[in-house]
Amino acid sequence: MMAMANRADVLRLLQFAYCTGMTTRSLVLRIVIYLALLLSSVYPVHAQGLRSQADQRGFFIGAAVAISPLRNEPIYRETLKNEFNIIVAENAFKWALMRPSRTTFNFTDTDALVNFAEANKMKVRGHTLLWHKQLPAWLTSGNFTRDQVIQILREHILTLVGRYRGRVWAWDVVNEAVDDDGKLRTNSFWYQKVGPDYIKLAFTFAREADPSAKLYYNDYEAEALNPKSNAIYELLRSLKQQNVPIDGVGWQMHQVNGFRITPAHQTNARRLAALGLEITMTEMDVRINLPATTEKLKQQADSYRDALEFCLTEPNCKALVMWGFTDKHSWIPGFYPGYGDALIYDLNYQPKPAYLALKDVLGKKR
Repeated sequence: MMAMANRADVLRLLQFAYCTGMTTRSLVLRIVIYLALLLSSVYPVHAQGLRSQADQRGFFIGAAVAISPLRNEPIYRETLKNEFNIIVAENAFKWALMRPSRTTFNFTDTDALVNFAEANKMKVRGHTLLWHKQLPAWLTSGNFTRDQVIQILREHILTLVGRYRGRVWAWDVVNEAVDDDGKLRTNSFWYQKVGPDYIKLAFTFAREADPSAKLYYNDYEAEALNPKSNAIYELLRSLKQQNVPIDGVGWQMHQVNGFRITPAHQTNARRLAALGLEITMTEMDVRINLPATTEKLKQQADSYRDALEFCLTEPNCKALVMWGFTDKHSWIPGFYPGYGDALIYDLNYQPKPAYLALKDVLGKKR
């Protein structure tokens, strides 16, 4: 229906040109202007969008990227490069996709993401070098010795990080090593095969592969003060005392609507800063109990606003990265039945109140 209306508009313009004796040059100019306006309505670009505002503040605002829409949806690519200055792959760097066999690496998707970022002058976060999930069967069922597992881990990190040396700004080296009870995750493949030293080894190998990349520990539900965040703090304090090369902590920030920043977040950020560690909000989304209403969307906007205001006022907070940006490609509905609408663009790539809240915070005078 839209295409028919647009065709009718062009025909009317041609008829007007014929009746008024408009020159060919004038007609072409008018059609070009019309098409530009039409395209801007199909692929909306917001003047002074999040990216340009974040650049002016020396801050990173970003999103996780799914490879399929990156390849197949022009509006997805356009929104990414217009609105964000840092990206991270949702899955492409994880073992199951990256390492189909012990002797084989698959760089197809990771190359595509890093090349896209470089072409558009964006930073890249690498996620993740070591996690207890999404591991290939050849590894978990391989009956390897401890020394063999350490060697496999080392060759994996040196190969992957080495390939993108100087091109990936930060790596989530270890992901979710602490369980919900505040103790090390002892049922992890890595813990069972190597013992607790696997954490220290992973960071050491990553630094060997790229001396300049930021090396992060990343985890969920450890942003404020609780047994888990206390355990992570103690783990990182111990690692720093052993001179293990670690630069930052990722706060995943998967939140439920109504979330607010509290003084406990500030206390946690500042004790991490005292260890010499920076923080990044690495995977933020704010899931809504459906259906979404005007009031729920306003609450969601306040959650995003709170998070960004916090990051801009805490000197060791370097970036806010969301786990996606459009509700069309969100993991939430598949993992939390009855919840959704967790991101700043809706299913049709239209900005939501949460987007406008981020834009408002970035646009404020410092």
